Amino acid sequence: MNTSNKNINFLSGYKAKIATSNSGKVSFIAHDDDDDAEEQEFTSDTDLEGLIWDGLHNELEKLRDEQRYMELEKLRDEKLRDEQRRKSKQLMHCVMYYDLKKGDRLKELQEKKSVLESQLQSCDIRKQEISDELNKSKDLMRNQDQLRRNIEDNLNYREKKAEVDELAREIESLEEGILKIGGVSTFEAELGKLTQERERLLSEVNRCHGTMSVYQSNISKNKIDLKQAQYKDIDKRYFDQLIQLKTTEMANKDLDRYYNALDKALMRFHTMKMEEINKIIRELWQQTYRGQDIDYVSIHSDSEGAGTRSYSYKVVMQTGDAELEMRGRCSAGQKVLASLIIRLALAETFCLNCGILALDEPTTNLDGPNAESLAAALLRIMEDRKGQENFQLIVITHDERFAQLIGQRQHAERYYRVAKDDQ
Repeated sequence: MNTSNKNINFLSGYKAKIATSNSGKVSFIAHDDDDDAEEQEFTSDTDLEGLIWDGLHNELEKLRDEQRYMELEKLRDEKLRDEQRRKSKQLMHCVMYYDLKKGDRLKELQEKKSVLESQLQSCDIRKQEISDELNKSKDLMRNQDQLRRNIEDNLNYREKKAEVDELAREIESLEEGILKIGGVSTFEAELGKLTQERERLLSEVNRCHGTMSVYQSNISKNKIDLKQAQYKDIDKRYFDQLIQLKTTEMANKDLDRYYNALDKALMRFHTMKMEEINKIIRELWQQTYRGQDIDYVSIHSDSEGAGTRSYSYKVVMQTGDAELEMRGRCSAGQKVLASLIIRLALAETFCLNCGILALDEPTTNLDGPNAESLAAALLRIMEDRKGQENFQLIVITHDERFAQLIGQRQHAERYYRVAKDDQ
């Protein structure tokens, strides 16, 4: 585009210089009064040259109309400028030569005309080439527009096709969902249920609105009542009562925590003492009982309720790996021995500073070996407690053998024998 503008400007300047040269020639002819024939001949040549330059002017106008599409090379531009300078020099030489030789000058003008005609032809050829290039460019632009439209249409087609495929898959998934659920009838039934639920909720909302209106009217009425004298300083009184209530609740919570802690401590104490009692019972039984059918006895405690301190106790006997309750499964002597041992274990556990231990007929229903073992156990207790100042063992029995065993001087300080009179 810049090259085309340069060429047009060059041709316009060239035309102006030619017109200036022609005006000089016409003036030169006007002052030459000696040779009229040559003047007429020069005038005809000038008219011919004017016609030529009029054609060049028309071509220049056409090039101006199409200047937006022309692109000329820089080398061509420089060449035309050199040609312009050369022609300007030629015209100057022609003017000088005209003064010298008019005939030679006419010949030169004719040669110049032929050169200009050849240049005009070359310009026409160049113009045709430029027009062809311009048409090719227009065709290419039209093809590009068509190609762009085709690409856009193809993209739109692909987008629409993808949307159609997506909708088709969605329709298929919905149809599968409908088939899984049970068809349109199931949807209609569900719709009916939802409609009923909606109506129920609407009625509930209306009921709530009515309740709210009642509450609002009650609030208004209560606000009026609060302005009466009996409700004076009601906030302060409410705050005081609230503090008292919260304090009571906190105290109750603290008491609950203390109660739970005490309950847990008692349960741990109970567990510990039961283990200690069973240990003493086991040792006394194994030292006292001479039979082989019972290894030892113990006391089991079962809680009667969760989180309570109420227990159900039972005496069980252990034989090998079997554990059986003694109630209804042991002899009378075994029951008496177990009772005595349990009492001794309780006294050992809970009555560490107890000064008196009284036994009334401890050998009832006991056979000889078990009675001797019980006497030996009592002797060991006496031996262990002899350092205690206030310890007293009182045994009341009709079994003289048992009395002799525990009434030895090294163990008993006094021994009383009570008998009936003969009368």
